[in-house]
Amino acid sequence: MNEFKETVDYLKSKIFDIPDIAIILGSGLGTLADEITDKIIINYKDIPNFPVSTVVGHKGELIIGKLNNIPILAMNGRFHYYEGYDLKETTYPIRIFKLLGIKTLILTNAAGGINLNFEKGDLMIIEDQLSFFSESVLRGPNLDEFGDRFIDMSNVYDKEYIEILKPIMKKITGKCQIGVYAYMKGPTYETPAEIRALRNLGADAVGMSTVPEAVVARHSGLKTIGITCITNMAAGVKNEVLTHDDVKETAKKCENNFKQVIKELVVAINK
Repeated sequence: MNEFKETVDYLKSKIFDIPDIAIILGSGLGTLADEITDKIIINYKDIPNFPVSTVVGHKGELIIGKLNNIPILAMNGRFHYYEGYDLKETTYPIRIFKLLGIKTLILTNAAGGINLNFEKGDLMIIEDQLSFFSESVLRGPNLDEFGDRFIDMSNVYDKEYIEILKPIMKKITGKCQIGVYAYMKGPTYETPAEIRALRNLGADAVGMSTVPEAVVARHSGLKTIGITCITNMAAGVKNEVLTHDDVKETAKKCENNFKQVIKELVVAINK
């Protein structure tokens, strides 16, 4: 808690008005930062106790400003378990958001498509998640200041926000994909056997982020909504080699739709 307090005190010395909404910009959505106005940019390396992004395409900036004239806080770059951080470090910012007074968290990511009805470039609303192949981010002593030891996970992704997002997604992309996001620790892409298993378990997409953040947001009482960009079809779905360059290329192609969805969403949930 002393580390949390040190981080919060530093950020409050830089931010005059704390917004209600925080957005974590995943792979391919970093350019949304260019559309934030009246912004203050704080480098992660300057924030006490904050981790630093090491993945290409994750700039490592905390941005406070306005998106579509709505006050927001945005993380331009996140932290992943596969970078060498433990799960508590990857989710450290979520605890800080709670202590700052953030009420809503928008999670975005790039992921592999498992659902055979999906195509590269689709956007998917996350309605639920699978994470039992990894350790729990809440393992260890409970932080009673944030939430209870045992938390209900039946509504991780806020149902009201999902209903708000559906028509926005349909209007902008022409379709509304919705499904279950499976979390795998990475950095290897999954094997075809793992993808078949995940499909049988009900997963529609798979990625290496988001779920730990969503769990901590749930524990901390933040209302959460998640959106995935399907940047590739997962291993074994199609006869193609998976590369990070291909992920970035597809993310680039769908970034305009992705940005427009986020911009309209912040307006809709701010009403």
